[in-house]
Amino acid sequence: MRAITYSRYGGPEVLELTELPTPKVGPDSVLVRVRAASVNPVDWKVRQGYLDPVMDAAFPVVPGWDVAGVVEQVGLDTPEFQVGDEVYGYVRKDVVGGQLSGGTFAELVAAPVRTLARKPAAWSFEEAAAVPLAGLTAYQTIRRTGVQPGQTVLVHAAAGGVGSFAVQVARSLGARVIGTASEKNHDFLRSLGAEPVTYGEGLADRVRALAPEGVDVVLDYVGGDALDSVPDVLRDGGTVASITDARARDELGGHYVWVRPDAADLAELARLGDAGVLRPEVAEVFDLADAAAAHELSASGHVRGKVVVRV
Repeated sequence: MRAITYSRYGGPEVLELTELPTPKVGPDSVLVRVRAASVNPVDWKVRQGYLDPVMDAAFPVVPGWDVAGVVEQVGLDTPEFQVGDEVYGYVRKDVVGGQLSGGTFAELVAAPVRTLARKPAAWSFEEAAAVPLAGLTAYQTIRRTGVQPGQTVLVHAAAGGVGSFAVQVARSLGARVIGTASEKNHDFLRSLGAEPVTYGEGLADRVRALAPEGVDVVLDYVGGDALDSVPDVLRDGGTVASITDARARDELGGHYVWVRPDAADLAELARLGDAGVLRPEVAEVFDLADAAAAHELSASGHVRGKVVVRV
């Protein structure tokens, strides 16, 4: 099968289009014929070696954790799926690379059933591939903070991949959402149902102007100054979750969240997709052979929505 691999840490130039054997399918896994995969910031951070202290790497590495495709073969005990099912998922395993843990930038990937759900009919394969990691991150931070109808939620980096999903999920729960973003993305946030505020000095005052008593929940997807402002915008009894900074848990009494593969959560995101309340945004689609360009665009920070690779 064709696959993108890299045999050492480095920049996008280490990515190569190669031929690899078809992955073996374990008893609780299925073989997915990949139709699309997407790039997340963690993909190029892994490629550059930043996660080496916490994740073993077995070269050559096939990058990518997000996938959408069609089940081609089932394992010995996988009643959840049949051949021909359209699925999507967050196929993160404990080891990066090697025969046991190939990534999704390939024609085929062996995926444990715990990492997959059925693809909603409302999404194309490209749209479905844009959802898993970012959508799960948004959903799991919202669930961890216990967002309730009528609460006011402040989403930092609300126009980003994770933040835009968080806005939509929180709105689907009946929450009021205030979102931080640059002015060029304010109309986009309004289209998702959020009230936009601009980053930078005076942020707390702008948030307080919209929510004088403070917000009930802060969802931090950017860190730095955004987390510094939490004490000034969070009402008594409120809570915060961050995916970037453990201070949210250790100093502010909230939550520090590392997204996990979860089939039930993916199924809930798919339900929201089919209900028309969760809309993925695809920024650009590349062919598999152009994976290096896809990584470069994602890492540039000059893109709204997900960068997707079509296989």
